[in-house]
Amino acid sequence: MVNPEEFVVEKVEELRNTVDGKAIIAVSGGVDSSVAAAITSRAIGERLTGVFVDTGYMRKNEAEDVKRIFSGYDMDFRVVDASDEFYEALKGVVNPERKRKIIGAKFIEVFRDVAEEVGAEYLVQGTIAPDWIESGGELRDTIKSHHNVGGLPKKIGMKLVEPLRELYKDEVRELARYLKLDAAERQPFPGPGLAIRIIGEATPERAEIVREANYIVEDEIEKAAEEGKISRPWQYFAVLLPVKTVGVHGDLRAYGETIVVRAVESLDAMSASYSRIPHEVLDRISVRITNEMGDKVNRVVYDITNKPPGTIEWE
Repeated sequence: MVNPEEFVVEKVEELRNTVDGKAIIAVSGGVDSSVAAAITSRAIGERLTGVFVDTGYMRKNEAEDVKRIFSGYDMDFRVVDASDEFYEALKGVVNPERKRKIIGAKFIEVFRDVAEEVGAEYLVQGTIAPDWIESGGELRDTIKSHHNVGGLPKKIGMKLVEPLRELYKDEVRELARYLKLDAAERQPFPGPGLAIRIIGEATPERAEIVREANYIVEDEIEKAAEEGKISRPWQYFAVLLPVKTVGVHGDLRAYGETIVVRAVESLDAMSASYSRIPHEVLDRISVRITNEMGDKVNRVVYDITNKPPGTIEWE
């Protein structure tokens, strides 16, 4: 385990010595990019520009939450709405590895545009150890290509800076607590966003379905944690399957989508066990999803797979 104070001092000094021009940093509001931004802004201050890309695959109210999180940072901060570009790029794509690579390449296009506008030569990312371990390379098998590693094009046109590259998630959280960041206890959210929580083609319509279901899952689990009914899981979310089933809506036959609820306990994201969510809480989630989204969703299931053999995300 790293010593947070020593790590921050060393990394700030290292970044001051290596980043001799302007830089942009990809921020998502998650703990990894938040810590990377906090450390880098301490090192180079106003020479850093934070860029949040709205891909159209973000959680409900994500842009507003991220703006709030980064409002106090000593850096320029920009929100780029590129949702139409991402939707178009993923049209007809169902293979998860292709999704991740397309998303990674699309992110770089957006970052290049911002970098050119502000005159930045460096791209800072919140890459951590599980990202490059699972992305494969050398003697490692590719489990899945993380958009910020295996999803990057060979030439990105900027110098890549990854101050957290050797750390695991639990170590990053300790740094966030030391830095007193709002994102310290925020649950992880994948860089490709909801696109990899949609099994099959990630159309705008399907993104809206999983976004609303995901909001309900998060809301009910957080309420249950506040009420003392459960310990807050490490990560919890909804997945949309490419499976429709017959159901009943009122007195009418319905043919609707299937939502999977996923909640896991983990320390470092390298392994995880499924959360033992009480049936009372699962029932509340199911009832809300099928009542509030009854014209679209009529079946809810719970994933009880550990990692391994599964991964935390479905794609």
